[in-house]
Amino acid sequence: MDNRFIMTAFGKDRPGITADVTKLLFENGCNLEETTMTLLADEFTVILLFSCKDAHVDDTLLMECRRLEREKNISAFVRPLGARQELKSTGYSDHILHVEGLDQTGIVYRVSQFLADKGLNIVDLKSVVEASPQSGTAMYVMDMHIQIPDGTSKEEVEQGLAGVADDLHVDILLGE
Repeated sequence: MDNRFIMTAFGKDRPGITADVTKLLFENGCNLEETTMTLLADEFTVILLFSCKDAHVDDTLLMECRRLEREKNISAFVRPLGARQELKSTGYSDHILHVEGLDQTGIVYRVSQFLADKGLNIVDLKSVVEASPQSGTAMYVMDMHIQIPDGTSKEEVEQGLAGVADDLHVDILLGE
């Protein structure tokens, strides 16, 4: 059975940063399973799920991460995962939650806390601050992939989100 790990890494964006990070996994017999990589400000960020037959490869990778920091100015961290759990594909419905409004402190916190209080799971979250085409005002735009458990009323969730939207003076739309 392969052992699974998560690595996070980030560094000043430049050509070759992905190659630098994935090279150390390749050289240590690791297999990439899932990746998320994106540019945040001028930092390239990487999240990798990988597996390896060697249960203690994280000890070796810890030293390799320190080398990446010294030689390539890339901060990287590795964490072992427990046994693979079967993904639950029933018992909930998938929805996209779209939030848009003037940029302000606390939007992600307030929305995610509401969802947590209702037992709703966030699977993916992407957000950006962009200038309004009309005024140039900073607008916060966020899309979340959420899961609503069966038996939870979508209408009740929408009503609660309407209260959060009113408090924050943003628009929140719950779609399929």
